[in-house]
Amino acid sequence: MPSRTREAIRTAVLADSDTRWKWGALTARRITAASAEPTGFVLRGRATPTARQLAETGVSAAAPREVTGAEFLRAVRDAEARGEGYDVLVLALVGGTVRAVLQGLADLGLERRPVIVTGYVGVVYEKLTDGLLLRHGADVVLANSRHDAERFRAVYEGVGADAEPVVEAALPFLGGAPYAPAAGRDTLVFAAQPSVPVTRAERAYVLRRLIGHARLHPGREVLLKLRSKPGEHTTHLEEFPFQKLVRELAPPDNFRLVYGHMGEVLDRTDLLVTVSSTAALEALYRRIPTAILTDLGVREALGNHHFVGSGLLTSFDRLDKGAVPAPDATWLARQGVASDGSYEEAFDAARDRVAALLAQPGLPPVSPYYTAETAPGYLPGILARHRLDVTAPEPRESGLRRIVREAARGAYRHGVQRVAPVIRRLGEL
Repeated sequence: MPSRTREAIRTAVLADSDTRWKWGALTARRITAASAEPTGFVLRGRATPTARQLAETGVSAAAPREVTGAEFLRAVRDAEARGEGYDVLVLALVGGTVRAVLQGLADLGLERRPVIVTGYVGVVYEKLTDGLLLRHGADVVLANSRHDAERFRAVYEGVGADAEPVVEAALPFLGGAPYAPAAGRDTLVFAAQPSVPVTRAERAYVLRRLIGHARLHPGREVLLKLRSKPGEHTTHLEEFPFQKLVRELAPPDNFRLVYGHMGEVLDRTDLLVTVSSTAALEALYRRIPTAILTDLGVREALGNHHFVGSGLLTSFDRLDKGAVPAPDATWLARQGVASDGSYEEAFDAARDRVAALLAQPGLPPVSPYYTAETAPGYLPGILARHRLDVTAPEPRESGLRRIVREAARGAYRHGVQRVAPVIRRLGEL
C-alpha cells in the first residue's frame, strides 16, 4: 500500500453514542492530521443519539449516517470496490462491538485493509481487562494518559498478547481558554452522569445537596449540567433522570438545569463539581477549580476512586463552607491533563504510528486475542449478538418502513428507560 499525503488520507468513524462520536471524530483529526472531514457513521441501537445530541457535540457540520453493523461493513467494502477505500477506521464503540466489527472486517477479505484505531472516551474505571481484550486486534489502542498506557500494556503483556498497539495520547476534546475569573460572576456547575450514582436515593441526595448549596449561597449561580433530555440516551442508561427528580423539590431562583456543549458551559464556570465525570479533566485542563465528591463514598462503582491522589476529593459539607480543592501536579501529569502547553504533542506518537502503518505495502490480517481457541465459550456469544452478516441482502427502506422503524425505536427506548426500571423495582418488593 503506497504512503499517502495528509490530503489523500480517507478516514471513517463508527460510533455508538453521542460522546463516542465526539471522541471518534476528534481523534480521527488529531491522529491523521487529514485535511478532509472523516466520514461519520453512528450505530443503530439502544444509545443511538438524536440529531440534537449530535449537534451539541459541536465536532462536525455534517451529521453522521445511521447504520447497522452490517451496513457499515458493506459501506467499507463498497468504498474499496469504487477505488475509494478508507485508509483509517476509528472504532468509537464499546468493547464487545469493537470485537465484532474486527471480525467483520477480517471476514471482508479486503485487498487493502485500513488501519484500525480504537480506545476509550474517558476515564477507564471498570471492566479494564475485559474491555481491553475485546479491543485487542486493532492496530492502535489509544490510551488517554501515561497512567492508562501503563495499565493497558500490563494487561496485554500479562495474558501474552501483543502490547505494541497501545499508544499513549490524551483525550482529544481538551481545549478552550484558560480559566479567568470574571468580576461579579460566581458559578458552580455540577456535571451530571447518566449512571453515576445509579440509585434513586443517591441521585436524590446529590440533587438535594446542590439545591441546599444554592440556598446557602444566594449570590452564586448553581447549574446542573445534563447530557440528555428525557427520552434520549447516551453511553449509559439513566433510570432516574434529574429532570424528573427535581420536580419533587422547590429549587431557588439561582439553581437551573442546563444543556449544551460542555466547553461553552465551562466558559462561565468558576467551580466544576462532579462524582467522576470526564468533564473534570476538561475543567482541569483549563485550570478551572474542580471538586470530586466523596459524599457517597470513594468507590469503584462510582469511578471516583480514579481521583485518589489528585487532591480533588471533597464533600458538600466542605464546599458549603467555601473550601476549594487544589489539584496535585504529579497526578495531573500522569493523567494526560497537559495544561502546561504540551497538549498538542500528546498525539505525536499516535500520528507517527498511523503514518508508519499507512506507509507499509500491506497490513497483516487482523489478529485479536479473543479467538475460537482462546475464548470458545465467550466469543461466539459476542459475535452472535451483533449479527454482522454482510452477505445478507440490504433491505430497501420505504417511507412507511422508515416511519415504522422510528416508532419502534421510540417504543424500545421508552421500554428500556421507563418500563424496565419499574418492573425491576416491583420485582424487589
